[in-house]
Amino acid sequence: MRIELVQGDITTRPVDAIVNAANSSLLGGGGVDGAIHRAAGPELLEACRELRRTELPGGLPVGAAVATPGFRLPARWVIHTVGPNRHAGETDPALLASCFRESLGVAAGLGASSVAFPAVSAGVYGWDAREVAETALDAVASFGATRPDSGVEVVEFVLFSERLLEVFREVRGSLPE
Repeated sequence: MRIELVQGDITTRPVDAIVNAANSSLLGGGGVDGAIHRAAGPELLEACRELRRTELPGGLPVGAAVATPGFRLPARWVIHTVGPNRHAGETDPALLASCFRESLGVAAGLGASSVAFPAVSAGVYGWDAREVAETALDAVASFGATRPDSGVEVVEFVLFSERLLEVFREVRGSLPE
């Protein structure tokens, strides 16, 4: 599995699936979540409402992942995951790692060969960018090592700012090969 670090807008990435740093309601929000909902169009909100009516009446739990079509996005699918909110006392790195592992599991189930992730929980959820980078890169590498036949060939971390990109580069450079 190849891991790439990219600065840019996740909604424009030419990948099979993008990961949405969603809230548990799945009904849109700010940051990456709002940008994905705007770019995908109103059909995404309707698909999320349908998930809430049927499979997820209580919302999507922290660390879990679920997919919808990508609608107006270049990506065929949106994989929604809810990162832990440090401000709400959700400080367990295992919950954060679960977001990445579960999203990759959903991607594999869909047959996606390329997936783009944002820095889940590094924004308004208050996690330190370095801790997110360490957790994310480790979770993705572990998934690739334990599920080499998953079909996921490329994982992009699409980072909105130069600062986040630099943190991910530093962390990646310090990891053993």
